[in-house]
Amino acid sequence: MASKVRNRYQALIEKIFFDHYSDGKTSLDFTRPEIKDAAAHLGIVLPDNLGDVIYSFRFRTDLPEKIIATQPEGKEWVIELAGRAKYRFSLVKINRVLPREDLARIDIPDATPEIIRAYALDDEQALLAIVRYNRLIDTFLGLTTYSLQNHLRTTVKGVGQIEIDELYVGIDKRGCHYVIPVQAKGGKDQIGIVQISQDIRFVEEKFSGMRCRAIAAQFMGDDVVALFELTLQEDEIRVVEERHYRLVPAKQIDQGAIRNYRD
Repeated sequence: MASKVRNRYQALIEKIFFDHYSDGKTSLDFTRPEIKDAAAHLGIVLPDNLGDVIYSFRFRTDLPEKIIATQPEGKEWVIELAGRAKYRFSLVKINRVLPREDLARIDIPDATPEIIRAYALDDEQALLAIVRYNRLIDTFLGLTTYSLQNHLRTTVKGVGQIEIDELYVGIDKRGCHYVIPVQAKGGKDQIGIVQISQDIRFVEEKFSGMRCRAIAAQFMGDDVVALFELTLQEDEIRVVEERHYRLVPAKQIDQGAIRNYRD
């Protein structure tokens, strides 16, 4: 994000935060119209996409230093959805999921069509396509899965509108069915508690009785994709499993490595 835009976003979100903040508060509710009010008060030209102000601090960039300075040790402010055009600053335990640097990489023959790589519009779209064409969800979970819908916009009670990057359904060898929400993160975006908790709540509400297996995918560079299966325990994200897959031309796969995988 360009410095000028970033500084404008920081000024807006800082104004909104301190309009509601006082010592000891652990949640602060605000609404989308407050972005306009803050812009008018500060004399800032509003961004074309008001929602991007919120999105940027939820997934792309840190909150301003003045807001971070109010965080007690071991906790951080996150922005949650709280209904239609409603949001909430919530103070939660520091809880981010980052790929391990020491994890072995598993080579997978790259089945991504070149034309898809050439025309993918952004990192997220490219990552979702790579995961889909290489059937990485199947490989990772040991299930047969099918993409049901991508960029699914839906609503969750008490939250409002959410977007799931891609929704899969799956079946195992015993015939058990699964619902698998997938969040894709490229560039500097990080996997956080907010989206994962929303995905799990969506499955519980819309597919009650079916097992949810929440997945996050993260680009690591060098054609390596990190996949995580995540769950929520006591309002914290827990990693159930993590694997790193490196996509390579089939002729470059080390046959010795294949034998080692089998062992």
